[in-house]
Amino acid sequence: MKVEFEIIAPDSGSSFKLINWRSENDKFFWHQHPEYEIIYVKKGSGKLHIGNHLGEYQEGEVMFLGPNLPHTGLGYGVIGEHEEIIVQLKDIFLGNDFMSIPEMEGIRKLFERAIFGISFTGKTRQQVAQKMENLTQLTGLDRLISLLEILKILSQSTEFKILNSRDSRYDFRHQDEERINRIYSYVEENYTKDIKIEDIAEVANLTVPSFCRYFKKMTHMTFTDFVNEFRINNACKLLQTNMGISDVCFESGFNNISHFNKTFKHFKSKSPRDYRKEVLFVGTLN
Repeated sequence: MKVEFEIIAPDSGSSFKLINWRSENDKFFWHQHPEYEIIYVKKGSGKLHIGNHLGEYQEGEVMFLGPNLPHTGLGYGVIGEHEEIIVQLKDIFLGNDFMSIPEMEGIRKLFERAIFGISFTGKTRQQVAQKMENLTQLTGLDRLISLLEILKILSQSTEFKILNSRDSRYDFRHQDEERINRIYSYVEENYTKDIKIEDIAEVANLTVPSFCRYFKKMTHMTFTDFVNEFRINNACKLLQTNMGISDVCFESGFNNISHFNKTFKHFKSKSPRDYRKEVLFVGTLN
């Protein structure tokens, strides 16, 4: 899978970049960059693919990712609103020698752990979430001091999980960019139709066996599971409208209700009808 190299520049008059990202229906974006990245998920939940780590994240998630650690954009596949507050910075954001001073030892070790990706929990998550929100209201030296406070909290925390093993290797080649983009674009354009494995293998310019191995290696899931998940995510959006469940089934690319119900329950752990009831109930609370 091609890793896009995201180009990042600090904000004007600042040593780091702060982003308040709001989105709906994000495209698949597999990328890496030489900056460290603190991520706070303010709204939304979905799938997590960071390095070789596959999992799920929930609203309120706080993570610290190291440089050149490939990851997907968290907004991909999310149903409804998605919002993140992100800090992107280099390890020399305060100068070449600042990390070497004795007072920075804990933060220096935090940066070393971040190379493998870190997810924080408990009180650490709550404290950092609040400070990340406050960060968007600050400027100048106040903003820098607040960032240092965030790094201090993260460096002193024991409430964390390392996402990738220390011997992880990321086998992502630049020449795969065009191929993986063709695959995802083809699914986005044709998911309502019957997608034959022979056709998608031809799109990828691979034999069927080679394509199946390639896709599983790059995404850690079969192509069939990927297409079904894509269709179910689309069905979730349609279930928030007045469209009948049978119509949702066919509009999402399934050709019979029984298979649709079974697949929906596999991915969402509930039936389409129960999902709709839950969404409508939550809507009445807002």
